[in-house]
Amino acid sequence: MRFNRQLESIKTYEGGKPIELVMREYGIPPEDIVKLASNENPFGTSEKVVETIRNYAPDVYMYPDDSMLELKTALAKKFGIETANLIIGAGSDQVISFAINAKANKHKKVLTARTTFAMYDIYAKQIGAKVIKTPSHQHNLDEFYHLYKKDGDVGIIFLCLPNNPLGESLDKKDVFEFISKIDDNTMVVVDGAYQDFAAAKDPAKKIDPKELIETFPNTLYLGTFSKSYGLGGMRVGYGIATEEIMNALYKMRPPFNVTSLSLKAATAAMEDEAFVQKGIENNFREMQKYEAFAKENKIDFIDSYTNFITLLFKKEKNASEIAQLLLKKGIIIRDLQSYGLNGIRVTIGRPEQNERFFTEIAPLL
Repeated sequence: MRFNRQLESIKTYEGGKPIELVMREYGIPPEDIVKLASNENPFGTSEKVVETIRNYAPDVYMYPDDSMLELKTALAKKFGIETANLIIGAGSDQVISFAINAKANKHKKVLTARTTFAMYDIYAKQIGAKVIKTPSHQHNLDEFYHLYKKDGDVGIIFLCLPNNPLGESLDKKDVFEFISKIDDNTMVVVDGAYQDFAAAKDPAKKIDPKELIETFPNTLYLGTFSKSYGLGGMRVGYGIATEEIMNALYKMRPPFNVTSLSLKAATAAMEDEAFVQKGIENNFREMQKYEAFAKENKIDFIDSYTNFITLLFKKEKNASEIAQLLLKKGIIIRDLQSYGLNGIRVTIGRPEQNERFFTEIAPLL
């Protein structure tokens, strides 16, 4: 059977290995497995969310409210915007696909950092759009601007701030200065999936969605409930932009694209900001242990503004081998060799999970 030719250049996205798979492959009991691969909240989710899911479970036979007004109203209040400035997706990556379909094609290119969220590349190639990437792994705005001016015909630019899978971020003032030089007909997407963490660590990194879209009408801000809110399994993300951009994105949205339980869970999660703050505080307290461990063992690391840290090994150590040996011990992390980096990405876990990681990796260094 023949398929569309553009699929030949697409690599299938691979998420972090699930606990169930490690149990089957290595015969390790679940209580002995530590998953630090998918940047999930190590404390789970708020009890308010769990209670809400229980209460609304009997209603799952009905279609969800396709206006999603309850969740939109809560988000609009949080960010000081109108509900008309919002679109809800099955994860923020669905909103990414809407944006790419709206602004990219075989004549309009997609511009990203060399190493960033893989779905920008995958969605672009699905529609036959060319992807331009900066030489540097991390975000370098001078390189972005050079490629934007040199190549021309850029329909959409993705800034992942903070960046997944590396963890670095940019100051808001530098981001705004960069966007001010971009043509109004080029959409600039600021992917803020980890903005909660960046804003807590360094206020200079904080990008306010309302200020962003009011200053630059050609921007789209992305957020998610998968990280600090602990709702990765519910798949809820959102986009914030002008009504003009929203009108275009809604033409891509399928009906009932987010489940009723997911909508209820996300709304309930926003009622427990104390849970979110507790997780963020633990994150940066525990991250200091990773930084100290890396320095002690002469491992390079990227200063992280997220809920994970990237560790980079010298050439005498092989990241893939280390990741595989850790997996056999029940420690799931993310190998970055596929990105051309001899390193691993480790989600910051609970104190006892992190200690287990340090114990298991130490003999491998």
